[in-house]
Order: sequence, then structure tokens, then C-alpha cells
Amino acid sequence: MSTSVPVRQGGAAVPRRLSRRTSGSDRVFVLGARGVGATVLAITGGIGLFLALQSVPTLRRYGWSFFTESQWAPESDTLGISAVLLGTVTVAGVAMVFAVPLALCTALYISEYAPTRLRAACVSLVDLMAAVPSIIYGLWGFFLIQPLAAPLARWLHTYLGWIPLFHVETDPRAAVWEQTRYTASAFVAGIAVAMMVLPMASSVMREVFSQAPPGEREGALALGATRLGVIRSVVLPFGRGGIIGGTMLGLGRALGETIAVVLIVSPAFDLKVRPLEIGTNTVSALIAGRFGEATDAQLSALLTAGLVLFLLTLLVNTLASTVVARSRSGAGTDI
Repeated sequence: MSTSVPVRQGGAAVPRRLSRRTSGSDRVFVLGARGVGATVLAITGGIGLFLALQSVPTLRRYGWSFFTESQWAPESDTLGISAVLLGTVTVAGVAMVFAVPLALCTALYISEYAPTRLRAACVSLVDLMAAVPSIIYGLWGFFLIQPLAAPLARWLHTYLGWIPLFHVETDPRAAVWEQTRYTASAFVAGIAVAMMVLPMASSVMREVFSQAPPGEREGALALGATRLGVIRSVVLPFGRGGIIGGTMLGLGRALGETIAVVLIVSPAFDLKVRPLEIGTNTVSALIAGRFGEATDAQLSALLTAGLVLFLLTLLVNTLASTVVARSRSGAGTDI
């Protein structure tokens, strides 16, 4: 595309064509950015294509029953992922229940309440949590959180057990209560995963909160609003997209967490939504636990399960990226 600018030649105004073609260092940068972007897309597409091709034998053999069957019993030629899909969603759901409020409060404190001299240190500490290996969170959850979470799970069962979500197949008021019924559960694993999700969600929320328009902040303060009033009337409405985007990005991370879940949960293939009760499994934990001893047919089934998780995570992250991009540009906000 060219732009015409009038110039005078012999007393007459003649349009001059301006070229917008990049040159020099700009051209190198554009080509490099396009190359990196195309490489990322090619790698992602290659992973999806590989998983899709590897899943063909499983889909031909089991058909749609692979997605509706709950048991994973290769010895009886019964394979299905409905139970592990439900377990994946359950663990991720528990993680988000703990992570989202903590991430939101952390982001608000850093962006609105933390002293200037401590803000950079707080940001670094939260970001440092993302660098901790997942096996450390798994060990932390197994040795520290699990003994503390069991009494909490029993308390929830005692007073909220009439809700199916909090029910456990045992008597919580027994003289000697079965502590093992409340361990190695999706509840414990979800708490550990929540600590892994928190840095990512908090980072996105904090970034969006920091971009709240200063004019609206000053206007609210001039009208007599307190700091909490500014947060409620300006920061949170503007950062609504960041909250949703950070939550969904954290959900994508929680859906694919492996090592921490493998270390904590007791594998079970029950089609239930009882996170307080022992026994569950996730897609990633199933793949990690069965990959080493799998035959060719079982390996194809595991890769099919991986394809489902890949598509689910890709969908969640794509939606999250769209929401975050809109929130950063200010689109879709009503202040």
C-alpha cells in the first residue's frame, strides 16, 4: 500500500508515492518474528498431527466406547478414559477453587497495596514460585499438606456430607475415624496443583490491574472514594478480562499437571465426583504411570488420551489468550 503526498514539480502539485516496504534491520526483525511464529505453529501442529495419527488404531478398535468406558484394564481388553477425564477436571476444579482467590488477592496486594520498595521483591517471589520443579510441590503436598488436609476433609464431610460433592463412603463421626479414606484424593492433589497455578494466574491479573487508567483512578479519589472503592469501581471492572484470562490460563496448566498428581493420588478408575475421597486419576498421571510397561496397542491408547488432553488444553489456552489480549487493549471493558 502506498500513500500519496503532493510535491511541486514545475509549479504543479504532483503526488509522490511513498513505499512502506521494510528494509535493513526492520526487515530482519520482521522475518525473524515471522519465522519464530511459524516455527511455534509448526511444532504445535506437528504434535497434534502425530497424536492424531497414533490414535487411529485405538479409535478403529474401540470407537466411541473409548471415551465412554471408565475402566482401564488392558488384561481384559477394556480401555476407556471417561473416569480419568472426570478425575482431570475434578483435580483442576479443586485447584482453581484455591488458586483463583489467592491469585486475585496477591495481584491486588502487589498492584494496589504493597509499598513501592517492596513491590519488586513481591513480584520476584511470586514469579519464583513458577520456577520450583513440580516434583517439589508433589513432595510438599504428600508429606505436609496431606496430613493437614485429611482432618479438613473429614470436617467438610461431617457438616456438608449431605451434598454429594462432599460425601465420603465412611462414617465421619466414628470413634476411630478412617483417616486413610480422606488421603491420596483429588482434594489433596488439587491443593498442591493450586500452588503451581497461582504464579501464572497472579502474573496475568497483576499485569492487567497495573494498566487500569490513571484518570479514572484519580477521578474516583477526587470524588472521595477510598482505596477499596477505587479497586471496586475502577480496577476490577477494567481487569475483568485479566481475571478471566488468568483463571483460564491457570486452568490449562492444572489440566496437564502430572508429577505432583502421580505422587499424591491413589490411582482409581471410578466414575465419581467426590474429591474428598481416596482414589482418582488424571489423563497425564495415567500416561506417566502406564507408559513404561505399555504394549503397542496400549501405547496407542495412551497417546489417544494424550490427544484428548492436548485438544482440551489448547482450547482453554486459546480462549484465555483471546480474553487476555482483549483486556490488555482495553477492548470489551466498561468503566
